[in-house]
Amino acid sequence: MHGLSHRWARLWFAATALCVGVGVALSVVSAVHNTGGHFHSGVARGFNAFAFFTIDSNLIVGATTGLLALRLQRDGMVFRVARLTGLVCITVTGVVYHVALAHLLELDSWDLVADQLVHTVVPLTAVVGWLVFGPRRLISGRVVWLSLVFPVLWLAFTLARGAAISWYPYPFVDVSHLGYAKALVNCLWVAVLLLGLAAGAWLLDRWLAPRSSAATAPDGRLAEHATADR
Repeated sequence: MHGLSHRWARLWFAATALCVGVGVALSVVSAVHNTGGHFHSGVARGFNAFAFFTIDSNLIVGATTGLLALRLQRDGMVFRVARLTGLVCITVTGVVYHVALAHLLELDSWDLVADQLVHTVVPLTAVVGWLVFGPRRLISGRVVWLSLVFPVLWLAFTLARGAAISWYPYPFVDVSHLGYAKALVNCLWVAVLLLGLAAGAWLLDRWLAPRSSAATAPDGRLAEHATADR
């Protein structure tokens, strides 16, 4: 990667991480001041913001893009899984929100800014950043399957916590209204979408790599990674 492209990549990743930081911070502040919800104290509402898949997805994207902004030559299994997990989960966040959830909310002022950052700006910058700057050849079949670990853990936590406190973050997992059967079917569809996006990213990554491998390879062991990943 020549100097100018290197600089633009780091700036893009830094801007994405900054949008995550601002969006999450505003979302937490908004939750603290939203007195009409299930939780009675500002502290509880603030901490509850982190129970949302949207916020967690943003945080994963913020962590991985922040690391890339500091040093583009990132690799390692944990980073590979986190990078793909963030990419796939933030894509689902954007798609599901705009298709199924956006019409449920009427926001203004800073609440609207926070909403647009975490549901629109970050998904777009994360996906565009991955398409343009990579890094490439970090996805394998194993990474695809491991990218489902976080969503599965989030679902297990959400269902267990929901049963304990009678509150669910999204209508499609609200067992108290849907029942477990329908809620689990909804989650299965989301899981299929996540797996399909992860597999699609793997194939797209392999297609993009020959044309941009020199610009986006994580290190000098590109051929070795490509062989190992297969």
